[in-house]
Amino acid sequence: MRNSDKIDSKATALIRDRYQRMSPKYDQMVEGSERRYTAWRKDLWSKVKGPHILEVGVGTGRNMPYYPAGQQITAIDVTPGMLSQAQKRAALLELNVDLQVGDVQALEFPDNSFDTAVATFVFCSVPNSVSGLLELKRVVKPRGQILLLEHTRSPNQLLGVFMDLLNPLSIWFLGDNINRRTVENIEKAGLVIEMITDLGMGGIFKQIQVSVEK
Repeated sequence: MRNSDKIDSKATALIRDRYQRMSPKYDQMVEGSERRYTAWRKDLWSKVKGPHILEVGVGTGRNMPYYPAGQQITAIDVTPGMLSQAQKRAALLELNVDLQVGDVQALEFPDNSFDTAVATFVFCSVPNSVSGLLELKRVVKPRGQILLLEHTRSPNQLLGVFMDLLNPLSIWFLGDNINRRTVENIEKAGLVIEMITDLGMGGIFKQIQVSVEK
């Protein structure tokens, strides 16, 4: 079965439409939470190895200030409106980055194209997370790496159940699954977890370093 056959096109379109509506005001909407994420983003990008780097779910370009100099960076997003905002930020920062519309569930890149793939707060919104992770595994070179910054379902039993109950509302309003079991999904994709760093909030926020072995 081709990976594209596993995509729920209706769910993907719903996510795209929600973020398209939010894109003009998205940066203002997340300004408060971004104060927490700035140091996490910077630390994640300090671990990137090039020269060929892929960022999936670039959004409005929140990671762009931390892009390593002298690397060839391709950045994709499924939502044209978000990508338009990212293009403006890249211009302001005078960055040479290849920005493309793309879906991590069905990447249009050859096998073994990148040394590192990066995603920050992306897999909470991807309808089929495992398919997306399998695609990253395909396009990253052997012995390459995948670096993730994600919020996940809390390991705390009571908080985890509470997140499960709130998840339908989160999907409806924001398109985010707040109870994604991202660590388990990485393992389902056959990827090797090198390190998990808990960043706070009862184990919800995590930096995850993954190696690609083929």
